[in-house]
Amino acid sequence: MSTEITTAGGPGGAPGTGVPAKGLRAGILDLGDSVMLGLASTAPVYSLAATLGLIVAVNGDYTPLILLIGFIPVLFIAYAFRELNSAIPDCGTTFTWSRRAFGPWAGWLGGWGVALAGIIVLANLAQVAGQYLWLLVGDGSLAENKVLVTATGVLFIAVMTLVNYRGIRLGEHVQRVLTYVQYISLGIFALAIVVGILQGSASGETTIQPFDFEWFNPAGAFADPGAVVHGALLALFIYWGWDTCLAVNEETENPSTTPGRGAVISAFVLVAIYVSVALLVMMYATIGDEGIGLGNEANQDDVFLAMKDVVLGPWGWLIIVAVLASVLSSTQTTILPTARGALSMGVHGALPAKFGEVHPKNQTPGFSTQVMGGAAIAYYVAMSFLSENLLSDSISAISLFIAFYYALTGFACFWYFRNTLQQSTRNLWFRGILPLVGALLLTAAFFVSAVQMWDPAYGDTQIFGVGGAFISGVVLLALGVVLAIVCRFLPATRSYFVGKP
Repeated sequence: MSTEITTAGGPGGAPGTGVPAKGLRAGILDLGDSVMLGLASTAPVYSLAATLGLIVAVNGDYTPLILLIGFIPVLFIAYAFRELNSAIPDCGTTFTWSRRAFGPWAGWLGGWGVALAGIIVLANLAQVAGQYLWLLVGDGSLAENKVLVTATGVLFIAVMTLVNYRGIRLGEHVQRVLTYVQYISLGIFALAIVVGILQGSASGETTIQPFDFEWFNPAGAFADPGAVVHGALLALFIYWGWDTCLAVNEETENPSTTPGRGAVISAFVLVAIYVSVALLVMMYATIGDEGIGLGNEANQDDVFLAMKDVVLGPWGWLIIVAVLASVLSSTQTTILPTARGALSMGVHGALPAKFGEVHPKNQTPGFSTQVMGGAAIAYYVAMSFLSENLLSDSISAISLFIAFYYALTGFACFWYFRNTLQQSTRNLWFRGILPLVGALLLTAAFFVSAVQMWDPAYGDTQIFGVGGAFISGVVLLALGVVLAIVCRFLPATRSYFVGKP
């Protein structure tokens, strides 16, 4: 018989909610660790490098405002995560909360959305990590060797899977080192840009773009609503990942409060980093379409890589190290929520009991961690050699998975606490209005993204006249429905669908 952690605040003000104790190492992480994990999971350095040029191409000077607009639904959903975690601090997060709010099918699909986003993004991170490691060797030409890059990416996933398997404290130590490396390198890069801006301004250099408050003018930005929506969807992706600190809630001090605070703090820190670095880069490189300009299509895959030699000279390799540390850091922390989500699904009977096993010595989800790492490797290798273009399009479809499970969490928060909303103004806003608005915005983002991906010109592939990103997203989400139906009739998991939460 499992023991239970009893917490206050069940649905409709019920007196308590039981969370099964799973054998994870309780109380090992503090608030600082929680915030660090939330920041690391977003891969902030890489996310900015890979996305800033794309947003500039769509929104030009209004990019800083777009970063703020994209943050709004993310913040609202962060409050939903915080409130649900305060009532049900279960490492299954969206899976557990959606099940409590809407029943077993919603819970299963919510868990699938979390796992799917994690597995697909691990393939992307592995690819980038492999390329950036070999950019540091010789003239960088080895980064174009497909077999070498793929093998390196596989090795990185395997190593980070092993780190997570061996224990949360080891993972925290590795994470701390990678975080220091990426932020010190980014800090040096930003400081060099500030010096360059000051020197350029003092000498009257025309290539420096002076700061303008117009960049934050909503009236100007919304002159093209379609561009705002497109840019906000791009911005939404770079904020994804802070919810990792909720997935390790059962291993955190004060599991019902600390992870939620960590999520909100990390979300605010992220927007501060993104907006401030974007402003510096825009002022230094400008949004022009020549040279290191952010509008130059040749720079859009990685604006930092295009700027490194101009900004840092012979020390340009530092920004490559920063991006490499960023993706490795995110690789490790992305495995955490996918493995713990599967662990919770196993404990609650939504997956075979093997997934619910915790390693007795390491106190980690041993089997689930191995399965998630293996699934990511299998997907990455298969797609790399089947079609790199299709791999790229499936990565583009991640925005659908993120919007799906974030929106589901927002709706679950509103519905789970519906009978408590009139108890206080705080409950009304943080458990009702903000999560519901965030969920509606993300639902809109889901359908707008789907419509954009339907266009055969979107992405690198098309199937039957439809964009490959759309087909990838729909097929992978539909696979979750198929697997849920299979689990509904499997003897080992049938009781989850017909039993009582």
